[in-house]
Amino acid sequence: MIKGACLCGEVRWTFAGQPDGATACNCTACRRYGVLWAYDYENEGIHVSGVTRAYVRGKALEFHFCPNCGCVAYWRSLQLDEQGRRRIAVNLRLAEPDAVAQIPIDHFDGLDTFDDLPRDGKCVADYWF
Repeated sequence: MIKGACLCGEVRWTFAGQPDGATACNCTACRRYGVLWAYDYENEGIHVSGVTRAYVRGKALEFHFCPNCGCVAYWRSLQLDEQGRRRIAVNLRLAEPDAVAQIPIDHFDGLDTFDDLPRDGKCVADYWF
């Protein structure tokens, strides 16, 4: 299990298991936030706690951040999928470095094509130094 927390510790999340990758997205929001996402479903593989504020982005998702320290903790879908589950992604930059250092980076072109791009061999540790 991977654990993450905002700077002040008020907002926390857990990710069951180890994600297949950490997504670096270049959309107008993610590139400004500087986040690395790990995906699953709310209250299944990912559990969050603490009070957040949300920035609703369009009609698809909302970004949740700590109202005290401002850290972006996760995003979650505004709609449920066909099975009644809600997609959510946590910001791996809120985890301890050793817990996520070797997770490979996946690139997503959220700015132009909405395509997954090929891996370049980098992992989370490469983005922190």
